[in-house]
Amino acid sequence: MPCFCGPDLSWLLSRVGGMTDVDWNFQLAEQLDWHWREQLRPRLDGMTDAEYRWEPVPGAWNVRPRGTGTAPVAAGTGEFTIDFARPEPTPPPVTTIAWRLAHIIVGVLGMRVASHFGGPPCDYATYRYPGDAAAALAQLDAAYAGWMAGVRGLGPDGLARACGPAEGPWAAASMAQLVLHINREMLHHGAEVALLRDLYLWQYDGAAIQERDHVHQGPSGV
Repeated sequence: MPCFCGPDLSWLLSRVGGMTDVDWNFQLAEQLDWHWREQLRPRLDGMTDAEYRWEPVPGAWNVRPRGTGTAPVAAGTGEFTIDFARPEPTPPPVTTIAWRLAHIIVGVLGMRVASHFGGPPCDYATYRYPGDAAAALAQLDAAYAGWMAGVRGLGPDGLARACGPAEGPWAAASMAQLVLHINREMLHHGAEVALLRDLYLWQYDGAAIQERDHVHQGPSGV
């Protein structure tokens, strides 16, 4: 947890107030946004295209050039498609950073921004999946910004209203429940991406070891 003091503490207390005066809209949004600013988003800086599409095990689901997929379904309308299947195989395949980021961008954030906050249409079948890390991170930033802007604008009435048919069997759940669900989704999928970055950095492969040493020692090797 962050340690607030001085002006930062005064600002926080002014938002929270007494226990009967909690700004729950602020609290729900800030739970995720603090993690995004301080932990998750910085962990994605410097991602290379090689690690973005690295497959840690054979048969991993990935984002691939059109026509090269091996999964039952290749979704997407651009030059790259995402591996998919319905129903999901048991056990589910290991997924790459590219696949996991696409899931966050489309399934976790983009479709919800479209359904609840007037964002552009978004779904797995028609999305244009990026083939490189920089484009994927730009899409992630845009999707996250759209979601957070919508959440911060909900207010008490917006948080209390039902999600509606866009959430299928959870249509009667409140928007506050959806916000909490998305917070959980971002936390655990973000942790998966961070772990894959660590595994890529420390894999037993000469090229990856050289890249790791360059990152941690600098160009001079010291």
